[in-house]
Amino acid sequence: MSLAHGRPYLAIPGPSVMPDAVLRAMHRASPNIYEGELVEMVRGMVPDLKYVAQTEGHVAIYIANGHGAWEAALSNVVAEGDRILVAATGRFGHGWADMATGLGIEPQVIEFGRKGPLDPARIAEALAADTEHALKAVLVTHVDTATSVRNDVAAVRRVLDETGHPALLMVDCIASLGCDRFEMDAWGADVMVAGSQKGLMVPPGMAFVFFNDRAAERRAAMKRVSRYWDWTPRATPEFFYQYFGGTAPAHHLYGLRVALDMIREEGLEAIWRRHETLARAVWAAVDVWGSEGPMSMNIADPALRSHAVSALRIGAPYGAQLREWTDSRAGLTLGIGLGMSEPDDPAGTGFFRIGHMGHVNAHMILGALGVIEAGLQALGVPHGRGGVAAAAEVIGGA
Repeated sequence: MSLAHGRPYLAIPGPSVMPDAVLRAMHRASPNIYEGELVEMVRGMVPDLKYVAQTEGHVAIYIANGHGAWEAALSNVVAEGDRILVAATGRFGHGWADMATGLGIEPQVIEFGRKGPLDPARIAEALAADTEHALKAVLVTHVDTATSVRNDVAAVRRVLDETGHPALLMVDCIASLGCDRFEMDAWGADVMVAGSQKGLMVPPGMAFVFFNDRAAERRAAMKRVSRYWDWTPRATPEFFYQYFGGTAPAHHLYGLRVALDMIREEGLEAIWRRHETLARAVWAAVDVWGSEGPMSMNIADPALRSHAVSALRIGAPYGAQLREWTDSRAGLTLGIGLGMSEPDDPAGTGFFRIGHMGHVNAHMILGALGVIEAGLQALGVPHGRGGVAAAAEVIGGA
């Protein structure tokens, strides 16, 4: 018998759960895209986007996903034939490096594995060795969605400053913006990329590139930037259509307006605390389940884990079996073990992920954990008893 009939819960690390208010705002006829309320609404969004990023810099909006944000950011500050340094702590660092390769840029990748964060000392070594300053940028993933590791962005800025290297610091916050604490200006990021479908609680389809004056100067020195990816007219438009390089994604914008209002109302500090508490509740449950079974967090040190997504190891074939059971029997969709293949598990079926980002609260997380615990019992997966109770204790003590 299936108990999945009812409202499904997509507990993957993006697209995240969309608030009903966002969906209602999007459910409307197409507006005038040349004048009127839409034009004024978008102008008013820019300060709120900067608030989420914690920057006084600039923001360019693209009709794209996170991969589009990667390409847009690179296209504005790194030319064909240039070199960059990429700190890879999972699948998405390599993804951004591959995007650079497609643009004719030469990425120098430092591999940090899939179980821990970047090591600033190794980045310092690479920068010190670059005596001719051929490296134009250092690329860092704040939170790798596949591994769930959270990297120290400010530490990379300190390394750049200490070595006196002029490379730009470019940060991927696609998984973390609006979930994990990120302070663009205070941490010294020159460029940051994000998407609409995670902490911003809007469907996939919009991407954002934030940049400071230093990055703008680099853009001004570029010989050529494609018309579509050029962030200059998007950040300082003379005409409304220039915000988007053409027709505005009107319905996404109506949804984003509501989402930004919700973020302002709750406040970033409260949002960061909420995500931290809900993440700790997930981790408490996993600790109990893993005390008498194969389940464990991919990132062992809680201080290095994202508050937006948790990557878990349970071993093949349990991961795939559990995901199938929670989906078909209870309406809970868990994330796949993306990019987590191992020699004895090439498909990565021994991993799964829990997204706890954006529009999530205590009862949603406790409900998801309850379904997982029921699935472990139904499938006969060895596990410690009382995981949900441990999570409830974390939430009750918040």
